[in-house]
Amino acid sequence: MDDLSFDPARAAPFMAAQGHNGWLGLTYRDHGKDWVELELPWRADLVGEEEQQVLASGPIVSLMDMASGLAIWTQMGKFQPIATLDLRVDYARPAKPHGSVFGRARCYRTTRSAAFIEGVAHEGDLDDPVARVQAVFMSISPAPGAVRHG
Repeated sequence: MDDLSFDPARAAPFMAAQGHNGWLGLTYRDHGKDWVELELPWRADLVGEEEQQVLASGPIVSLMDMASGLAIWTQMGKFQPIATLDLRVDYARPAKPHGSVFGRARCYRTTRSAAFIEGVAHEGDLDDPVARVQAVFMSISPAPGAVRHG
């Protein structure tokens, strides 16, 4: 990899520190040639039902969306603007009380204008998922004739 290649280990801490992802406390865990794994740590203010003490579904969706974007850029080897078109999350079971959830997303196909993702939200065992994810993202190209700065 040259210095211009996308490196999720370097990019994730910056991207996960901004805005909503930063507030959630998402952290980088690991990656391969077409996948990225992030962690969503348990916090009391992210609990869905107080008596259950498990992470709410909304933060898990955000975890998987962010991991998906990073997986796309990792597979492509570069950053380019993308948008989430469809993100389906099928919950298999609730997360364990007071536990982190890990989100692993894999970009299994790209076309000129779209990228396809499969993923798993888990607690350390990919074979015992909290949820499974399927997603489609679209590439956003600059408008023809758009002025580029830089």
